[in-house]
Amino acid sequence: MTVVLVVEDDPQLRRFLRAALTANDYSVVEATSCAEALQLAPSHNPGLVLLDLGLPDGDGLEVTRRLREWSRAPIIVLSARGREEDKVIALDNGADDYLTKPFGTAELLARMRVALRHADHVVTAADTIIDSNGLRIDVAAHTVSLDGAEVHLTPTAFRVLSLLARHAGKVLTHRQILKEVWGPGAIEQPHYVRVQMAELRKRLEVDPAQPKWLITEPGVGYRFRA
Repeated sequence: MTVVLVVEDDPQLRRFLRAALTANDYSVVEATSCAEALQLAPSHNPGLVLLDLGLPDGDGLEVTRRLREWSRAPIIVLSARGREEDKVIALDNGADDYLTKPFGTAELLARMRVALRHADHVVTAADTIIDSNGLRIDVAAHTVSLDGAEVHLTPTAFRVLSLLARHAGKVLTHRQILKEVWGPGAIEQPHYVRVQMAELRKRLEVDPAQPKWLITEPGVGYRFRA
């Protein structure tokens, strides 16, 4: 049974989350502040965290940063802040997903399942083969094939593709991609990513306008859909 740490100061929303999660076989631990969340997390070692940003003793982003010092548990932000900038900041600080309040139970549970699958199957740089519905990426050999036919990519396009594929199901922001592929000096150049994504879709997707693998999260970044 996966332990879910719910960090939320609204009692009505906590009751709603508790009922929805326990009905779906999750074990729930509740915190109402940053301090309580950081106290409970080490002792309960949650498999997933649902985190509000507007907490009475501080910003939930501090909880994200502190948890990321020792835990790789997925963190899904639940917030009334719906601006793209807020989503980007949360994801850049270690959150795995972001849901804007109000949200439906079905969508929340679906996002949790995706986050937990990603946590169970994170592909590291040491893993050499990523295989997804006919798309095969050999990280060590720097080769890509689609339905058995080799696809020729530039070294930069390959790095972008393999980065997204290694984090399948997780949204990567423009800044995260720029930092990993081009280095910290390029984080203010989002057009670098757009150019490479257009090239990748052109070579990999049957219909680049409706991609199968390389999904745009508007204003935030991109996600590899396995």
